[in-house]
Amino acid sequence: MITGASSGIGEQLAKAFVAHGAQVVLAARRVKRIERLAEELRSSGGTVHPVAMDVVDPASVAAAFDSAEEALGTIDTVIANAGITKPGRSTDLPAEDIASVFDTNLKGLYLTVREGARRLIETGSRERENGRMILIGSITAEMTNQGDAAYAASKAAVAHLGRQFAREWVRQGINVNTIQPGYIKTELTDGWFDSEGGKRQIEGWHRRRIMDLDALDNAAVFLASDAARYVTGATLTIDDGQSL
Repeated sequence: MITGASSGIGEQLAKAFVAHGAQVVLAARRVKRIERLAEELRSSGGTVHPVAMDVVDPASVAAAFDSAEEALGTIDTVIANAGITKPGRSTDLPAEDIASVFDTNLKGLYLTVREGARRLIETGSRERENGRMILIGSITAEMTNQGDAAYAASKAAVAHLGRQFAREWVRQGINVNTIQPGYIKTELTDGWFDSEGGKRQIEGWHRRRIMDLDALDNAAVFLASDAARYVTGATLTIDDGQSL
């Protein structure tokens, strides 16, 4: 199951996992977009099931898992990718925007991953050791910058939550790891990196480039695989040296 699968990193990871033979659940609020993506992936031979999910609503999360299980069985891997940003200086950002960022990026991730873990534990993940939770964080968790304090703080919380979950479920056969990507040109960031300020930011990075959309594919597939049996509680930064 990949949340936030209607665009950007989530859509790209769905394509990568289908290419590696996985059965994939596409979860997002924008149902028409994931239905179109599902049709595209099925045309290439993929097994894909789109589900409506609002990650901040526990009932919606549970209903999405119910639908996914009915179609494909117990979900053994959850990629918690859904996220939003509300840019603005800390002194100016409205309280509702702060709440919205934390609701989606932290609470929504918490609810999604917890639901997946509950169902895995109930179906014997302790014996099978088949649970994989991959949280999509951000290098902003390790940096300071102008205009993204709420987003960065929510992603710092994600990184620590990943370790908390890993510790809590370490004997339940569930591995939990966090990927912290650098800046990738997606629908979420297009407006900024097409601006003069965004172009100057790219020029300030050592390699003077923004990462391709497929930058996380190999790491995510690895962390979901049997090869990552001994990897849990890790935080992996993939940023092309942007934070150096």
